[in-house]
Amino acid sequence: MSGVDPGKCMTCGKCSGTCPAYDEMEYHPHQFVSMVKKGNIEPLMKSESLWQCLSCFACMERCPRGVEPAKLIEAVRLLVIREKGGNHLNAQDIPEKLDENMPQQAITSAFRKYGK
Repeated sequence: MSGVDPGKCMTCGKCSGTCPAYDEMEYHPHQFVSMVKKGNIEPLMKSESLWQCLSCFACMERCPRGVEPAKLIEAVRLLVIREKGGNHLNAQDIPEKLDENMPQQAITSAFRKYGK
């Protein structure tokens, strides 16, 4: 679903060392990739770590093998959202959800993520 090959990961931890949300996460990016590689996705789907990822892609820039942990995290997020049936956001719903302090990237990202 993500197009990422977790089998390329050598579990060096560079992705986790770069992650700004590291202290907030139960499963760190390198652990996340390792669990996906082993097919152990169910605990990830129930973890709050899934929602702590900032999607800043720092982990992807540091990976020496181009594994792209953030894309794996996003794919598992989408599995959870689709399982709950909450993958819908209409353009007319957006104004009531806006916060003037919210960055424009977050609004665009939310619409892309939930508008399908």
